[in-house]
Amino acid sequence: MTAVLDHPVSNLIVPVGWIGAPRLLRGVGSRNLLDYAEHTAEHGPLPMLGIQALLDVLESAALTGRGGAGFPLARKIRSLRPGAEPVVVINATEGEPSSAKDHVLLVRTPHQVLDGAMVIAGAIGAGRVLIGVTGPQVAAAVTAAVRDRPDAIRFQVHQVTDRFISGEALALVSALSGGPAVPPGRRRLPTDRGVDGAPTLLSNAETFAQVATLVRLGAQRFASTGTESEPGTTLVTVTGAVSYPGVLEVPFGVEIGTVADAVGARATQAVVIGGYHGAWLRPDAGLRLSRAALREAGGTLGAGAVMFVGTETCALLELARITQWLADQSAKQCGPCAFGLPALAGDVRDLASGNAAPGVAERHIALVSGRGACAHPDGATRFIRSGLAVLAGDIRNHQAYGGCRRGDHGHLPSSRSHAFERELT
Repeated sequence: MTAVLDHPVSNLIVPVGWIGAPRLLRGVGSRNLLDYAEHTAEHGPLPMLGIQALLDVLESAALTGRGGAGFPLARKIRSLRPGAEPVVVINATEGEPSSAKDHVLLVRTPHQVLDGAMVIAGAIGAGRVLIGVTGPQVAAAVTAAVRDRPDAIRFQVHQVTDRFISGEALALVSALSGGPAVPPGRRRLPTDRGVDGAPTLLSNAETFAQVATLVRLGAQRFASTGTESEPGTTLVTVTGAVSYPGVLEVPFGVEIGTVADAVGARATQAVVIGGYHGAWLRPDAGLRLSRAALREAGGTLGAGAVMFVGTETCALLELARITQWLADQSAKQCGPCAFGLPALAGDVRDLASGNAAPGVAERHIALVSGRGACAHPDGATRFIRSGLAVLAGDIRNHQAYGGCRRGDHGHLPSSRSHAFERELT
């Protein structure tokens, strides 16, 4: 298998590549498929399916959402509350700074995403397709793409506040309904009551792009790559101690070592997979990128982010910086967010400076986990707890010597521009 990387000309430079044959990114070499006619010529006409035919093909291909939860898409469609016209929402807010896959799709090949949304909207009888974005670059690209389509009237582009929690499903539903982009503090399913009270089919941008690919290929061809239980490809954003950061399209089940070779990963002391609601893992070149394999290893695919933490950085300082970032990004509307996460940030800072015992953070983790108004505290504590476990040796060294004399080299990005800072050549 090979990887191909290029350097697109855009405001934010996010190189793209693939291991094996590209599907979502087919035709995206040194160009952007923003033109609808050019996109259709590259990918072919879009089949429109009735609801039962769509459910059948989704279930045959075992298509799961490509956001954090990996929920079966057919099951989500079946759970839509009957009796009211549904709304389709493309969640492209991507508040996770270690992920740029939705950015790449909407800036470089937006019609893949829009096609998939139209397939679903047509099948479930939705009159509106809302697209939630944050950055102006993505907003401009997708707005131009919508104007170029014959079904443009069905789409509405909404730019919401650029924060980590803006991508949480109910926070986006709130923003699209005219409220603030924060979780409402009560958990409910958008499929029951979503945008403006309507049943809402909400998923991230890659999920819709996968739908367009699936209906064009059919379930059998779609499943010709990947694993038996997780067929197809997925997009991963690879950053950190690598020579070529970027977004790769990879088959499910690819080994981390193959990804590391493709991006020129340097000597690694840990790998963070799934973003900042994901988990720290010890390096293992044979670990496979699939939800099942990562779950067995104690991790999660989450947002599809893979960050290599190199040996030259102080990983404990990196963990402390991102823990503080997670605390700053919270909605601060419940105790775990307002008080628990800032306390945890202080704990990890003390561990990094050698001024705390190894178990000091566990008390605050126990007080935060499972008690938040949304999933942010749980995701943050999973990230922190796994980091403390992988870095247990570093914590002991810092306690004994007051540090490790390594600095924070920024292998864990706190912004997308931080992850992809590089000069055009």
